[in-house]
Amino acid sequence: MAVHVIDRSLMTSDRTDHQAKSVGTGGWVVSFLPGRTLTLEQAAAAMQAAEAVATVDRLAGQVGLTTLETVGLAMRESPWEPPVSEQRGAMRRLGSVRLRRHHDEVAHQ
Repeated sequence: MAVHVIDRSLMTSDRTDHQAKSVGTGGWVVSFLPGRTLTLEQAAAAMQAAEAVATVDRLAGQVGLTTLETVGLAMRESPWEPPVSEQRGAMRRLGSVRLRRHHDEVAHQ
């Protein structure tokens, strides 16, 4: 992903056709956010988001889903629990925290 700033007045990308344009005094407008004036940092973030959407669109097509279906399902569906071996490793990494079985409380060592 690469957002390019041209002459401090235009942002383009090699991954999306969306653009951001400077409107002076530090303000920027982005093609897919009509009516909003953003800071330089916000405009760059918006362009990076547009690039991410283009990537999700390409990947969603490989799975046979639309971009909106892919994003919606990824946000709504709960991830699976990690395998038991990973859970044990996570418990070991806690180190200074142990669980008491009978009192349902966390004791710090």
